[in-house]
Parts: sequence; structure tokens; C-alpha cells
Amino acid sequence: MTWSVDFAPFFSWTVIAILAVPAVLLSLALFAARTRGAAIRIVAIAALLLALMNPVVLREQRDPLKSVVALVVDRSQSQTIGDRTKQTDEAEAALKKSLARFPQFEVRTVEAKTSGSPGDDATTALFGALSGALKDVSPGRVAGAIMLTDGQVHDIPAKAEALGFDAPVHGLITGRPDEFDRRIEITTAPRFGLVKDDQTINYRVIEQGKGASTDPVEVQVFLNGDLIARQQARPGSDASVTFHLPRAGKNIVQLSVAHDGREITAVNNRAIAIVDGIRENLRVLLVSGEPHAGERTWRNLLKSDASVDLVHFTILRPPEKQDGTPINELSLIAFPTRELFVEKIKDFDLIIFDRYQERGVLPSLYFDYIAQYVKQGGAMLVAAGPEYAGDESIAMTPLQQILPALPTGQVDEKPFFPQISALGAKHPVTRDLPGSKTEPPNWSQWFRTIEVGKTEGETVMTGADKRPLLVLNRVGDGRIALLLSDQEWLWSRGFEGGGPHVALFRRLAHWLMKEPDLEEEALDAEAHGSDLTVTRQTIGDDPGPATVLTPSGKAVTLPLKKVDAGRWQGTLKTDELGLFQAANGDLRALANVGPVNPREYREAISTTAKLQPIADATHGSVRRIADASGTLDIPRIVPVSGRANADGRDWIGLKTTDETVLRGVDRTPLFAGFLGLAVLLLVLSATWYREGR
Repeated sequence: MTWSVDFAPFFSWTVIAILAVPAVLLSLALFAARTRGAAIRIVAIAALLLALMNPVVLREQRDPLKSVVALVVDRSQSQTIGDRTKQTDEAEAALKKSLARFPQFEVRTVEAKTSGSPGDDATTALFGALSGALKDVSPGRVAGAIMLTDGQVHDIPAKAEALGFDAPVHGLITGRPDEFDRRIEITTAPRFGLVKDDQTINYRVIEQGKGASTDPVEVQVFLNGDLIARQQARPGSDASVTFHLPRAGKNIVQLSVAHDGREITAVNNRAIAIVDGIRENLRVLLVSGEPHAGERTWRNLLKSDASVDLVHFTILRPPEKQDGTPINELSLIAFPTRELFVEKIKDFDLIIFDRYQERGVLPSLYFDYIAQYVKQGGAMLVAAGPEYAGDESIAMTPLQQILPALPTGQVDEKPFFPQISALGAKHPVTRDLPGSKTEPPNWSQWFRTIEVGKTEGETVMTGADKRPLLVLNRVGDGRIALLLSDQEWLWSRGFEGGGPHVALFRRLAHWLMKEPDLEEEALDAEAHGSDLTVTRQTIGDDPGPATVLTPSGKAVTLPLKKVDAGRWQGTLKTDELGLFQAANGDLRALANVGPVNPREYREAISTTAKLQPIADATHGSVRRIADASGTLDIPRIVPVSGRANADGRDWIGLKTTDETVLRGVDRTPLFAGFLGLAVLLLVLSATWYREGR
């Protein structure tokens, strides 16, 4: 309870000031003239003025406010290492029990998890969490902050003034003092590179803690999950690795350093770099057997793609056609068969035979070279016409060993709508082709099909009477496609509305050149915020669940649900950051959730050094709560006042506040009622009495 005096004047202070001026002048005149009874008269004038000002005695009823203690608990991913989570839980329970003994403290517990968006680094922001917990508390009420953490805090203010309060900050450090850790860091890595060109990544192996050395250790290099190199690296020294990108699009390079049994965690024993592969212009060799209506369809399609370098030859003058015209007078050039099919065949990404027939231009041995080219990883497309069913068919050459279907010798010229087969509805080359959802399909008819016998590979489109129209197959390390009609030009020229020739043939060409997005059997993993989405592409039946290996080494079974023909998908919600590995059958996929190589795991050893400066500046303390054996020692809580020392051998101090909250006010006017009347009458009576003598 506190007492004070206030004024509640009956008139404004301006009016009272106007009345006070003559009153003061009169009082001065009485005092100067030393008139009898002047003192009593002056007292009477003062009493009248005081009565007009209406003095009030205030009696305030106040309750003391509690001091606010912020208990900040670090729940970042580095706190899951070893037994830090257990230490944190036990220490939090002990501190809450100890603080509950002091009614003057209000405890606010806030948990801080790893923060950071996919484009930013992942950090432990304890002081951001502290600021949020105390945003509605006046600085004078803050008793202090207790931080339960491994010491790896990434938002420590440079000066104590930035905290916004004057109270101790205490750090209670989990982990053990004898920790050892080995990690690998990528120092420089390309963001993109040309496919099949040399790419170089520089890295460094680092050892910290008790037992760190500079002895060489083994480093393994994985590219898209496949081991490509082993190296010896010396901790503390820079090293590099050179590799080739095998494909366009996203490529994940993982560097993994050998694990030491003394390490506190193996999570930071690997580092990743994501390199986008870029293809140089694709080199395509188009060989047309003879001029026909659809010849320009292939040429125009390939020439319209800026990423394609096209070499096109048309056989206009077969060897048997000799008319005696001198060579130097011909406008045609000789077909450079040896240069194309022997010396430079491996320079091409794709070879297309468009209605080509064997007429002696290419020696039989060259066809064998082409077959070997495909088996060794090349790609070939055969667009067949009536010549494929004839005696000069390329099916009669050594190409027979790689062709997915051989002709029967029959040509069916019945009109038909090209149809997507049941298997083709699942295949990325033909799935969801524009116009394929209606019956008949919303595209024009074709009028010729080349009949074939038994097929190998996958028939993704059918023609008249459900006969094969487009057949895809893998041969050795390469791929081949067989189109059993020469009527594709009807779509390109808009006959009966045309058809999706651009979409179909571009997909077909990119599948032949092993574009990852067009693989019929594939597993993909992609991060969407903190969620991991796993997609399984298959032309088979239910592929079953996927297995996801998290950055912490935990294996999670993820069910996959059918989302489209040939596509199955599942989403894993996770709070972990880092490299996830997904597997289904023999397929694997990698994806990084959050920032690449998050800072949260780069610095894993617990430390008192980072929090020490801010603790010293606020008269707080930093100490470990566990010894080398893991035994906990939680300090006592001691209330302190003002700027008293808040750090002891086995205790930590928290400041108590002097702030109060007003509960009520009693007002007692001094000149109200009989008391005020009595005082005024007494003064006036004294004046009259003195005047009467």
C-alpha cells in the first residue's frame, strides 16, 4: 500500500491562478505593512486557495508482479545426436521443478527447432525464439533466460543491448566434453555443367575434438547413388575430385568420408552438391532412303529444335543408276559412308533411317557397325514404309540382330486410327498424348501398316486390327524404336485435323537419348518445402511401398498410391534436413530437403565458447550439465536483485523485479465534508477574533 497527495481543483488551473494573483499581492501587502493579525489573515487566504485546489489523499493498493523467466529449449537436429535429447528432457524437467519453488517467477518455456527455408541455410535460432517469448513483457520484469542447448547457436547478438532487457543469460550445454567428430565439407562445386565434360569439386575433411589427427582417410564419391571414385584425403587439407555428368537435368554428387567409431554422429560424414547437367546440341543423323511425302516431316521437326544439330542425307542416286553423267557435272555430293558410319558414328546421339532400303549404298559391314553402336549405348529410330516388307529391307542386313520386330512381307493399307495400347497408356512417351482420351482418338486416320511377326520390347501404339505400330526396345546399353507406318506426315499436314506428331516424336527422340523424365521404369524423389514426395513410374503393376532412408539413418516405409496410369506417389512429412535416399526394388533416388549441407550438421560438437561472450556481458554463465560419463549436474536456482552477481559454483541467479500492478485507489479529499468546513471556520474565526481585540 502506498500513499500520495493529488489535486482535483473545482475550477481550472487558469481560474485558480487568476484568483491567486490578488491573493498573493494582498498577502505581501499585509506582510509588508506588518498589520496586526497579518499572519492569521495570510493563513486564511492560503486556506481558501487550498480549498479551491481540493487536495486529495490517494491510497494505492498494489500487488507485486512476477519476474518472467524464459526457458529456451533447443530442439534442433543437432540436439538429436547421442544422448543430448535425453539430457535436455531431464534438465528441462529438473529446472521446471526448481523454478516452481519460487512464486515470484513466471516461467515461459519455448522450444526452438531448426529454422531455414530451402533456399537458405538451416540454423539454430534460440535468440529469435527468446525474443518471441518475451515480446509482451516489459524489460524490467525479465528475470533472465536459461538456454538448454548444445551451444551451436547461430543468431547470437553481437551486443547485450540488442536483447532488449537487462538480465542474465545462462547457457546449460548438453553433450560431453570429450566429443570427437569428423566431417567433410564441399568448398567449391559447379552449379551446372555440360554432359560428358570434366567437372571438378573441391572439398576438405575436418576433424575436431579429442583425438583429432591429420592421418589420411578414405573418401568415396557417389554420382546419382553410384560409386564412381575412391580417394585418400588428409584432414585439414584441400582435395578435389573430377567426374563426368552422365545425363541432363539434376545430378546429385555425394562425398562420403570414412566413419570413425569415436564420432558422435555420422550424419555430417557426407556432403552433397547438386549439379544441373546441360546437353550440348544433340547430333542427329537422318538418312532418307528415297523422296516421299513424309520425308520433310522428320526434317522440319528436327530443324525446328534449336538444340539439335541435324545431318540429313537422301539417297537420290543409287549405285545401279548410272547414266554416264560425269561426276564433276553432278549437283549431288557423294554419300560419305565411311566417314559417317565408321569414323564418326559415335559422335551422333541418334540415327534415323527414314524409309531406307538396302540398295548397295552401305556395305553390309557398316550395318554391323551400326548394330554395335546401338548395343554400346547409341540410339536408332526406324521409320518404316513398304520397303521394310520388301526384299531390300534393312531387316535383311546385320541390323536384324537389334530390330524389335521383323516383317512378314505383308503391307496392310486399311484405314485406321492410331491407338495408345494398354501398356502405352502407362509409358511416358505416349501417356496423355493430346487427343488420346476420346474414342476414337481426336486425331486423323492413317492408311498403311507394315505387318510384322513376333515383337520384342514394348508395343506402345497399335494400328489396324491391333497390330503393332510403334515398338520400343532396349538393346545392350542402347535403344531402338520401330515405327511401322510412313503415314505420320498426315498429322503434320493437318489431314482431318492432324495429330500430336510434335509431342509424340519429340518424346520418342528424347526417350531414345535416355532423358530421365521419360524412363518407363523410374523412381524420383523431390522436396516440396519440408515434405518429401516420392514418385514411381512403371509400366507394370503395383510396385509396392518405397523405403526412405533419412539423414539421421532411420529407414521409413512409405506407401505409394496410384495417381495416374503408370504413376504411383507417396509423401513423407519430415522435420529433418539433408539428403534422403528412396528405394523401390532395384531403383534408387536421392533428394535434398532444405539447404544443401545445412550448417546445423556442419557444426556438431557441443561447445561453451559461442554463448560465453553474451553470458559475460549479461552477468550470466555458461556451463556443461554432463561430464564425460554422462552424469547430469543441474545448477540450483537463486533469486537475486539488481545487478548482483548471478553466477555461482553450483547455482545460477535470476533477477527479481520491483514492478507492481495497481489493484485499486482510495481517494480522500482533505477539504471535503465537516473536516474542511471546520478548518475554514477555524481560520476565519481566528481572523475575526484577532480583529476584535
